[in-house]
Amino acid sequence: MKRTFISLLAVLAVPAFMLVAGEAEGASHYASIAGRSTDFVPRVFNFLIFAALIYYLVADPIRNFFRERREKIAAQLTEIENRLQAAKEAKKTAEQALAESEKKAKEILEDARKEAEILSERYRELGSRELSALEQQYRERMETEERKMQRETIVSLLDENISPEDIPLTGSQIIDTLAKKVA
Repeated sequence: MKRTFISLLAVLAVPAFMLVAGEAEGASHYASIAGRSTDFVPRVFNFLIFAALIYYLVADPIRNFFRERREKIAAQLTEIENRLQAAKEAKKTAEQALAESEKKAKEILEDARKEAEILSERYRELGSRELSALEQQYRERMETEERKMQRETIVSLLDENISPEDIPLTGSQIIDTLAKKVA
């Protein structure tokens, strides 16, 4: 740090000494021509005239440029704020739609569960009815088959063991038997 400070001081000091030495010689020449030792006041006056001319020529275009720039930035900022507001409203709308969709999905799931329970109960009842009907048909068929087998067995036994010559039937006995059967 100390070294940097010394180097900086040397860089600034050398030109300053050279300038002072040059002014001492040139100051006498200017003083003999202008009647004073420095030309500081005329230079400041010339600078002020130059600055006024520049201000006169350039001030309005610069003001207009910065005004237009400010208006463009304000318009862009307004547009961005409008888009931001629209995006916030769209987000809020989308969140509401999402909440409603979730609510509807829950309702649909609940309805589907209830419907599935109702359908399963209905099919259980239908299956039990069909099963009981099949069991009833099976019992009736078994009874029918049983009676049929009994008849066939009785007929075959009677055919084998009893012949028409073994039972003497008279016409009046046949008519009485038929009358009993019909009544």
